[in-house]
Amino acid sequence: MLKATLRSFLAHKGRLLLSALAVVLSVAFVAGSLIFSDTVTRTFDRLFASTSADVTVGPKDDDLKGQLPTGAVETVPASLARRVAGIDGVADAHVDAAVENVTVVDSENKSVGPTTGAPTVATNWYLTDRSPVKLTDGHAPEGPGQALLDADTAENKDVRIGDTLTVLARPGSFKVKVVGIATFTTTNPGAALVYLDTRAAQTELLGDPDAATSISVTAEPGVSDDRLKRRIADELGPTAYEYQTADEQAESAAASLGGFLDVIKYVMLGFAGIATLVGIFLIVNTFSMLIAQRTRELGLLRALGADRRQVRRSVLAEAALLGLVGSTLGLAAGIGLAFGLIELMGAFGMNLKSTEMVIGPGTPIAAYTVGLGVTFVAAYLPARRASTVSPMAALSDAEIAGVGRPLKVRAVVGGLVGAAGAAALVGCAMSTDTGSAAALLGLGVVLTLIATVIAGPLLVRPVIRVLGGAFPALFGSVGRMSQRNALRNPRRTGATAAALMVGIALVGGMSVASASMTKSFDDEIDNTLGADFVIQNQNFMPFPQEVTDKVRATDGAGLVVRQRFTPVAVRLPDGERIETTAAAYDTQLDKVANVTYAEGDSAAALADGSIAMDAEFARDHDVTVGSTIPVRFPAGKNAELRVAALTDQDTADGFGVEGGLYFGMGTIEKYVPEGQDSALYVNAGSGVGADELRTNLERTLDAYPQVQVRDQADYKELIRNQIAVLLYLVYALLGLAIVIAVLGVVNTLALSVVERTREIGLLRAIGLARRQLRRMIRLESVVIAVFGAVLGLALGLVWGVCVQQVLALQGMKALAIPWGTVVAVVVGSAVVGVVAALLPALRASRMNVLAAIAHE
Repeated sequence: MLKATLRSFLAHKGRLLLSALAVVLSVAFVAGSLIFSDTVTRTFDRLFASTSADVTVGPKDDDLKGQLPTGAVETVPASLARRVAGIDGVADAHVDAAVENVTVVDSENKSVGPTTGAPTVATNWYLTDRSPVKLTDGHAPEGPGQALLDADTAENKDVRIGDTLTVLARPGSFKVKVVGIATFTTTNPGAALVYLDTRAAQTELLGDPDAATSISVTAEPGVSDDRLKRRIADELGPTAYEYQTADEQAESAAASLGGFLDVIKYVMLGFAGIATLVGIFLIVNTFSMLIAQRTRELGLLRALGADRRQVRRSVLAEAALLGLVGSTLGLAAGIGLAFGLIELMGAFGMNLKSTEMVIGPGTPIAAYTVGLGVTFVAAYLPARRASTVSPMAALSDAEIAGVGRPLKVRAVVGGLVGAAGAAALVGCAMSTDTGSAAALLGLGVVLTLIATVIAGPLLVRPVIRVLGGAFPALFGSVGRMSQRNALRNPRRTGATAAALMVGIALVGGMSVASASMTKSFDDEIDNTLGADFVIQNQNFMPFPQEVTDKVRATDGAGLVVRQRFTPVAVRLPDGERIETTAAAYDTQLDKVANVTYAEGDSAAALADGSIAMDAEFARDHDVTVGSTIPVRFPAGKNAELRVAALTDQDTADGFGVEGGLYFGMGTIEKYVPEGQDSALYVNAGSGVGADELRTNLERTLDAYPQVQVRDQADYKELIRNQIAVLLYLVYALLGLAIVIAVLGVVNTLALSVVERTREIGLLRAIGLARRQLRRMIRLESVVIAVFGAVLGLALGLVWGVCVQQVLALQGMKALAIPWGTVVAVVVGSAVVGVVAALLPALRASRMNVLAAIAHE
């Protein structure tokens, strides 16, 4: 049996190749994501471990984690360095003055910072044996007006020693002359680094020559970091500041990086999941057809004495060989994929070394587990079916397994699972709690997908009769035969179409969700934004006060209303503590925004000592107008604010800010005095047109490239572009699913051509031309692909509507169906069908007629 299994596998290796490609893709994404994330993690662990000070003394960590920053920089007294330096066991202590919320521009007002989202860091120059850079050209900064720039930024932005740069910091902008170049001695994380003299950094970056962002401490030989940390804490006070050893600081930095790595890892694992799911359909179909074509062979084995278990094990052994080959090739492809990602990160400024690629023991284990697991699971049902082949099958003509078997069991099981899935989706649509709705949505999606896969063959005949109904009229007998070929084995057609259905259902659902989100935001902007222009940072970070001053002084600018954000924690009457982000506005808010109130008004909401919140949020937490709630601000500042107004906005939570909390600018200036403006709402002055004001604003802000002038149309475009990022990911997943689905259709048609060799020979013998034969196979492929697209779109539209119902609970209540995408998917699926049929149709048309007729 072992010899027979090996010979059978080698005899059919061409037929199994396409199935192996599905395994290769699945394993490649799993292995590639693990190798890449392990490499980045190891690289940055080394970076953080080698550059962290033995002990760092910083501002006390605040547990408030808002979604939007205030712009304030937390500091400690610089005099701590002298106190710490005198502690037993301290070899050196120096101040750090480092900030990330800066922009650096050249003489042409173009930013010299990275465009990849990495920060521009301005800090003081203090060279130690743990510094991530070394001076390679020029000299260190001496006094105000001098700076070093990192070599990568200098090269990328064509900056040379002697050039003048402008640093836009929180206290204000200032000019520096580049006097030296510093080169990274470790991995460049992609940031731009500007080094200043320590005194200048404290004054220009922090606005206080007696402040520091932290104190870096070096231990004397023989003194452990933990022991030194305890001594420093005892001297300064255990709770006065935040104390971290080198290991703790490295761990904290790695945790911050973890979010970035998780995004890449989960995206790639998402691709792996789609490839695995679609690959299962392909492998099931391939083994089912191979077993159907080997009915006589399996019958002979049974007649010669092989029992059911041996036949089943033989088929599973073939699957294991397929999984082994696919996993090995997939692991190699995963290494190549990880190498490509590392090179891609280099293009974005993160200079990882491919020579230090990490392939941990978990990677090959995961690769072979996925590859062997997928093929074993997919081949199990066909293997069971193979074990039921009777010895008498060897004495009769081979039959195509499953052609005439009833579909009653599928109908019952599919109906029950589908009913459960439909109930979950209905529950999702009717739920008023976001968490419950999301859980029911996930359950409903899984169950309806399973039900459609199970019951798919039941839908083949009625749907394909409609889809291919015009074929006989358009293509005559060729069209009729192609339609009947697709109908002759509903199980096979359903399984082939299922691979395409999964990807299209995903893109259909997400297209509805993204279109609904876009329309909701568009409606909210139309209904709420009343200002002529909004001034915002590109990445929504706060900007310096001088930007506000310059905008107010711009010719033609009339009313200017500021917006700021701050993280807060509120203790509500029902006892719950909510951490969220609150906004603050100037008192003229009503002149630049249309706010709908359930109770109260803007004047009450923005008064000193008052706060407003979303009416639904207030009801959920037993808050009424007049309630007084404790509010905690950063740096441990507390306030008792009176609820003076309740808003009734459609998208109170639509921007990811729970509660819709806001208050007057006077309140935030009292409790977060170092905060910066995040947006300015500007109306044109009397007699000034919008176009004239925009021109003047853009001229004013030319020196601040990080700040953008946007009107309503620009703001909508910004939101659309952000949503489009998610949609592009879904389209990429669809592309992967289509690639595997095409492999599935090619495999099915290729095996079907082999199965129908004699039939094709007879058709050719009675006059069917080669061109007609190719057309027949192409039409069969098209109708199968369109069938999968129709099922996928039906599922996807239902899922999308349910996703929109979940979004509606967050305020995004508009429903939009992207009919252009729907039409494009149907047309695209027909093209997929044509492409998938090219090789099988060409092979069929080249058959020798007499040899085909004599084929058994």
